[in-house]
Amino acid sequence: MAFATSSASSALTVGFDLDMTLIDSRPGIRACYQALSERTGVYIDADLAVTRLGPPLADELVHWFPEDEIAAMGELYRSMYPTIAVAATPALPGAREAIDAVRAAGGRAIVVTAKYEPNAKLHLEHLGMEPDAVIGDLWAEQKALALREHGAAVYVGDHTGDVRGARTAAAVSVAVATGPCSTEELTTAGADVVLGDLTEFPGWLADYRPVRA
Repeated sequence: MAFATSSASSALTVGFDLDMTLIDSRPGIRACYQALSERTGVYIDADLAVTRLGPPLADELVHWFPEDEIAAMGELYRSMYPTIAVAATPALPGAREAIDAVRAAGGRAIVVTAKYEPNAKLHLEHLGMEPDAVIGDLWAEQKALALREHGAAVYVGDHTGDVRGARTAAAVSVAVATGPCSTEELTTAGADVVLGDLTEFPGWLADYRPVRA
């Protein structure tokens, strides 16, 4: 699959986070942490790790490895990830329909994620989801760089870091309570709207479109 890399256009552009927004990455990431533990002989509580998804990989690895080993362990993890994690990871309810709703509105759907970009693309390809662009390796406020570049008016994510990214980019922050952050946490962080999951997104977008017009 070829992902577009075009710059911002006049069409409505909606950005989506990946982990725990479009995909339930817990099974695959859990399996990858377990494999990393077996490979290195270092104990990793994979069940605990998957309750903290959102921030960059290094933020989790620092709980289990000395600081001077984080870079090497990150490279090892990423090299193991495609064969262990991708097939084990399903789409979350409403994910495909959310992207389709943006397209039906004449807009562009992009993915902006903290995940290593090549692995992010593998997930989307495996699940048959085809956003207009995929930008990886950006977390929290850093996501505003890609959101601004692509002219995103809306950013959808599950973490308070996603809310901060949207607000930094002056985009509407749509949060979904499908990740580690509660509705209350997302609201307190400044989300403009909090949905239960992406199955509610097409209805929200239908109401949002006339406001833009």
